[in-house]
Amino acid sequence: MAAVFWDSERISLIDYLPRGTTMNGQYYGNLLPQIRKAIVQKRIGELTRGVLLLQDNAPVHTTHVAREALKDSGFSEIDHPPYNLDLAPSNFFLISNLEKVLLGRIFADDNEMKAAVDRHLEEKDTENFLDGFKALYARCEKCISLEGDYIEK
Repeated sequence: MAAVFWDSERISLIDYLPRGTTMNGQYYGNLLPQIRKAIVQKRIGELTRGVLLLQDNAPVHTTHVAREALKDSGFSEIDHPPYNLDLAPSNFFLISNLEKVLLGRIFADDNEMKAAVDRHLEEKDTENFLDGFKALYARCEKCISLEGDYIEK
């Protein structure tokens, strides 16, 4: 399992959970300072205001320990509607494209698979990531017009 953090221009951080590790509030909370550091390093001279973080309402994001880590990391959070896979950009945009590229491939080990994932994600240009946010905007509008019903039926 990988946790992928990205913005409108690039991948900020990919964290591969060690085999047998479960993503929980503590693990996620420990990632937040790392993502903050990665963003600051990749955006040297560009950050004039705080960093906004968009995360869905998945249970791991709403645990007490994760909420405290979010506050301690200095992120401002963008409100997100209740958990809805239709409105999770990493699911409908980033990961779905990755799955298409990796489908049917066999890897010798985890490191080979990680290298393929890294290569695929790092090859994306700035426009690609911006398209993900544009797609989120369009999906939010569609969700509103459907009065909260699921988009993909």
